Amino acid sequence: MARWWQAGLAVLLVLSTLLGVYGETAMAMVEIWHRSETFAHAFVVPPISLWLIWRQRQTLLQLTPQASLLFLFPLALFAFAWLLGETAAVNALTQFALVGMLVASVPLLLGWSVAKQIAFPLVFLFFCVPVGEFMMPTLMEMTADFTVAALRLSGIPVYREGLQFVIPSGNWSVVEACSGLRYLIASVMVGTLFAYLNYQSWRRRLVFIVVATLLPLLANWLRAYLIVMLGHLSSNKLAAGADHLVYGWVFFGVVMLALFMIGARWSEPDAVRSAPDRSAAPLQARRAIWPGAVLATLVALTPLLVLKSLPTRPGAVTFQVPELAAWQKVEASAFAWSPAFVKPAAQVQRDYAKDGRQVGLHLAFYREQNSDSKLITSSNQLVSSEDKRWVSVGASIQSVTLDHVPVTVRSHELRSAGQLGGVGERLQVWQFYWIGGKLTSSTAKAKLYGALQSLSGQGDDGASVIIYTVKDADNPEAADVLLRAFAEQNWPSIAAELKRASDAGQ
Repeated sequence: MARWWQAGLAVLLVLSTLLGVYGETAMAMVEIWHRSETFAHAFVVPPISLWLIWRQRQTLLQLTPQASLLFLFPLALFAFAWLLGETAAVNALTQFALVGMLVASVPLLLGWSVAKQIAFPLVFLFFCVPVGEFMMPTLMEMTADFTVAALRLSGIPVYREGLQFVIPSGNWSVVEACSGLRYLIASVMVGTLFAYLNYQSWRRRLVFIVVATLLPLLANWLRAYLIVMLGHLSSNKLAAGADHLVYGWVFFGVVMLALFMIGARWSEPDAVRSAPDRSAAPLQARRAIWPGAVLATLVALTPLLVLKSLPTRPGAVTFQVPELAAWQKVEASAFAWSPAFVKPAAQVQRDYAKDGRQVGLHLAFYREQNSDSKLITSSNQLVSSEDKRWVSVGASIQSVTLDHVPVTVRSHELRSAGQLGGVGERLQVWQFYWIGGKLTSSTAKAKLYGALQSLSGQGDDGASVIIYTVKDADNPEAADVLLRAFAEQNWPSIAAELKRASDAGQ
């Protein structure tokens, strides 16, 4: 027992130190739990993990805790992942890495035999990490696909553009709340816990977890279809506003209750565990707990020391409107649209005209990025969810050669809100990123370029480059042709202004 008191004190000190020095990361995670219903379940994850460990206290007391320095390697990997996430301003990566460091510290200090007994409670802690929002666009698209297909099978004519569709009784739109992400994450967490507590066979556990993953997707699709049908059959008196959300949670609750009731029929009794090996640990291993605690602390603190040693580039960014050869600046914009970017260090938007054709340019420059101000984030959007004027109705990939370098750009079509099924005003929008001179349309590559740039001591300067023009319904390809010509002709001037703004901070 004395051995366990010593080991428990070492674990408590190391974990407390990690939470203290990485407090900003931990508090950012808790803040997301508090403000987002999607991740509110994370508040109960640590208590559940502690309870699961407490259930095995009798078995654990029969084991001899001893440090296993082999776990310094995964601890170092998680520490490096935190550094990479911090320099790239990827909150999900820093938070995942912090939980990983906490988890890896336990087997490092207590040894593999102890960690093996509490492996599930330790891995369960990763449900604390608020990750998954990257799946939202795909889930929204899948919900729209199923709902439209089901409506057509029901004999209801549907006209669809992107995530918006029209039926004879009115207009509908698939928004973030319709993605089913919160149902999916909650179901996977609870389903995983249920499988662990009720099954001993790994096969049954995996099957149940797969079902708990797929079922909420299907349930959410059915929920969306039924809500539209309720609105259609009731002349839009039902399934709107608050009723919309109530129907969703009630339906999801009934589905999950049925899943657990059925799953309980195949539950297995707890396995009879053989007595653990209580042979005394070698004296050298017994004395390794405190050296292990010191080494764990040093490894975990290394990313902070590296981060402190990196040069910073403070100061305001001065941005000028680029002068483009053969294209004249237009003072009054003809587009009445602006992308939604949060707290850039500098931002400029200007229209240019040539031969009666008009193209808009938007540049958003970021420096000293953090959780409140960063280039790659779900908060930076071409059209925000609160935008009442514009909606996105399609996306594709285009290729363009900029300064003799082939580059892929993301092409989006925007439509005036409220014009579904009609002509309306439409814009064709191209977007890509400039990261220290490197060009990409991939958010993952942009994050990686930014992290490597920061680690090399060159700062984290980056910018979003957006060009756009009106899309003619009679000649839809003309917009992409115009944007390609504008980009190829004027990129050297735009790149020079981005480099000038970046060099000004050195």
